Amino acid sequence: MGFMIPRLPIAANGPTFSRLIYGTWRVLDDASTATPDNLLARLHACLELGITTLDTAEIYGLYKVEEFIGETLKREPGLRDKFEIVTKAGIYVPCEFHPDRKTAHYNASAARLVKSAEKSLRLLGTDRIDLFLVHRPDWLTSADETAEGLNKLMREGKILHAGVSNYNVHQVELLNSRLDRPLVTNQIEFSLLHMDPIFDGTADQCQRLGIRPMAWSPLAQGRLMSLDNPASVRVHAKSAELADKYGGASLDQLAYAWILAHPSQPLPIIGTNKLDRLQSTARSTDIQLEREDWYALWEAAQGRQIP
Repeated sequence: MGFMIPRLPIAANGPTFSRLIYGTWRVLDDASTATPDNLLARLHACLELGITTLDTAEIYGLYKVEEFIGETLKREPGLRDKFEIVTKAGIYVPCEFHPDRKTAHYNASAARLVKSAEKSLRLLGTDRIDLFLVHRPDWLTSADETAEGLNKLMREGKILHAGVSNYNVHQVELLNSRLDRPLVTNQIEFSLLHMDPIFDGTADQCQRLGIRPMAWSPLAQGRLMSLDNPASVRVHAKSAELADKYGGASLDQLAYAWILAHPSQPLPIIGTNKLDRLQSTARSTDIQLEREDWYALWEAAQGRQIP
């Protein structure tokens, strides 16, 4: 057996996930790769690398990605059982399926979460969702009602665990106080170009609760790889200085290693549709950044020294 990404529990009573997670946000963006056969090849590549956790959401691809994943998994009986599936619900926008909607909105009411989860089960072709996340805080739904939906889904075994995405510290604490079983993660935006979790308390809260966050857009939605902003230019230069020290590591490998080094132990979500990028990114789990190098990348991204 070759290189394998490690697995770890994301909470004391939570699921065990791979250290890197395969994300499907952009899986339908490129027509040349948006076929079940192509996705099937990537899923097999994930398994060969030890990536066993698959992240999706009801809204991805304007409500088309879950069905696409389900169609792909059906092509190979037993493949679904080799993955932990994470999906999210709570964002509703005007689209071809719902021309009656006029305004994008959030809805984390009990009835809506149950309906969305049941739809996800059907589209994904599975009898359970390993981790179900409330995609965004809904300012018009009480914590009691959101918890009612999550508690019902967990009691019925339709979802095995519950979590949230993009919640602040206070929202996590409030929802947790109403749940039968505590949240097992907060999926947050975290990258060298988006360090809010370090400063806003969400990463600290994960440590306090003993849960590991999931990190979306670890390459800042591609901005980190371009040279169209001063921060990415500085990070490019610093990563080039550090590359030889870490076995010729690429910028994206060092960017993932930077996130992985944080003591909250985030699980970054890989969003590529390219096999070579997937394989390259996997190697970032082998990079142990030295303390000064982690801060050197922080300094490059921030454009200033530490306070």
